[in-house]
Amino acid sequence: MTITQLQYVLAVAEYQNFTLAAQKSFVTQPTLSMQVQKLEDELDVLIFDRGKKPIAITEVGKKIVAQAKNIVAEAGRIKDIVDQDKGFIGGDFTLGIIPTVMPTLLPMFLPTFIKKYPKVNLIIKEQGTNSLIKNLQDGHLDAAIAATPLEIEFIRERPLYYEPFVGYVPANHRLADQKEITGTDLDISDILLLQDGHCFRDGVVNLCKSPKNGDKEQFKIESGSFETLVNLSDEGMGMTLLPYLNTLELDEKKRKNLKHFKKPSPAREISLIYHKSELKIQISEALKDVISAVVRGAIAFQDVEIISPLSK
Repeated sequence: MTITQLQYVLAVAEYQNFTLAAQKSFVTQPTLSMQVQKLEDELDVLIFDRGKKPIAITEVGKKIVAQAKNIVAEAGRIKDIVDQDKGFIGGDFTLGIIPTVMPTLLPMFLPTFIKKYPKVNLIIKEQGTNSLIKNLQDGHLDAAIAATPLEIEFIRERPLYYEPFVGYVPANHRLADQKEITGTDLDISDILLLQDGHCFRDGVVNLCKSPKNGDKEQFKIESGSFETLVNLSDEGMGMTLLPYLNTLELDEKKRKNLKHFKKPSPAREISLIYHKSELKIQISEALKDVISAVVRGAIAFQDVEIISPLSK
């Protein structure tokens, strides 16, 4: 039994197809199939039921796959131990970032990080929270940046910063004359929202306790970008809420429409998350230090109330 054989088993279990598993493992299909068959012969069990399409995992195979994940992860830890002992911070590192954070945060920390740690090959992928969680579990991501708390057993959360919500209220809106706003001022029926699936949307919905206008809603607009929501708001379609860092990109005219919340300001917690196996932990710590230092200068708010991305 070898680590390579276990890696091939995990690939087949994930993709449920020998050809695709071989492509993802960068080997030929006959080579992968032979090694999996060799492991099955050694154990004298069938890990996969090849008679089904897609390929199914047998009951004993499920137990073997679960244990293989642990073994492969622990084998990877050996290199981490050596790297940490040598003080080496380098190698490939795949980082996932949620869409509502990536456009603002990435330009802030990336130049500093790559300059400080030139030996790290940072591979960045924009993904929704559910995809981040699955890819962390499957080992396709080394770490991710997401809104927390997530309260997932196998994930460790390390808060990076707390980002306040800011209202974007056009001149013709009922809240336009207020200097500050509160959660009780908000009416979900006249707030432009991100598309379903965005954790920032969930936070906004949780902040708005209930609609004030009953069934008087005339239209419903959901968008995938804050820029679109701001433009629609300018056209008199309602107000919207923005993460604080997104407000820094607005021009002077649009910034006049911003309304801050009375303290404590509602805010989202943004964290670096990774598997509790803590592989490549030295790079994760380096990322956390750089991001925290860079963002600390941009967000001075301290009196905040965290709005969970989890649905109430």
